Amino acid sequence: MTSVLDEIVVGVREDLALRQQKVTIDELKAQAEKVSKAIDPFPIFNEAGVAVIAEVKRSSPSKGDLSAISDPAQLAKAYESGGASCISVLTEGRRFKGSLSDLAAVRKAVDVPVLRKDFIVSSYQLWEARAYGADLALLIVAALDQEALVSLIERAKTIGLTPLIEVHTAEEIKRAVDAGAKLLGINARNLKTLEVDRTTFVRLAPLVPKDCIMVAESGVRDKHDLITYANAGAHAVLVGESLVLHKDPQAAVHELVTAGAHPATNHGR
Repeated sequence: MTSVLDEIVVGVREDLALRQQKVTIDELKAQAEKVSKAIDPFPIFNEAGVAVIAEVKRSSPSKGDLSAISDPAQLAKAYESGGASCISVLTEGRRFKGSLSDLAAVRKAVDVPVLRKDFIVSSYQLWEARAYGADLALLIVAALDQEALVSLIERAKTIGLTPLIEVHTAEEIKRAVDAGAKLLGINARNLKTLEVDRTTFVRLAPLVPKDCIMVAESGVRDKHDLITYANAGAHAVLVGESLVLHKDPQAAVHELVTAGAHPATNHGR
């Protein structure tokens, strides 16, 4: 049976093939050389408290259209002003209505690290990420076989990108760690059914090695969810839907950042 993830990846590969016909990888590499050196996010994530990664997200397969976001740069600036430590930009076009131009616009607008969030299956997409200014790139374990996962993690690092490795199960955590992951995103959303289970992070966090940074993805509606994830060991949370739907994204981010900076969330770090 074909899952939602499988369907998305098919579309991603089709769109990727079209882009590769228009722009060669050598052209991307040349463009990447002109971009400022990537920002290392680890010092930020290693600070006390819980960092907030705020997401520019127009649509999703589970909820459909969320927000028009006519100016992604302006939204990213609001996030940064609210205290976001990092901006995530969805660049997948079919289901999420994102684009590489969104990524470029956000990069120009903010000084904090920027994550390209997409369904990356090829090193070409990593070069795209760097060429358009990303500092981090998402790699989803469920979308890759082990050889591809290892290869893409290594390639991301050589390009200068920090790979954020997304997992959903105990088996995927093992695969990620075996592949060399140091920044691990535990997603509460099941990519096969699109359902969110907020207990996922709490169940899986104890299986992650202590030297890994943990990001809680999906299911953060407010500061109470952030605190729950913090208590389970999250170093950062990635928040999209609740921010783009908020009438004042800057204030919404600030509320989360304030909760994340509370001494109760420091865990001795």
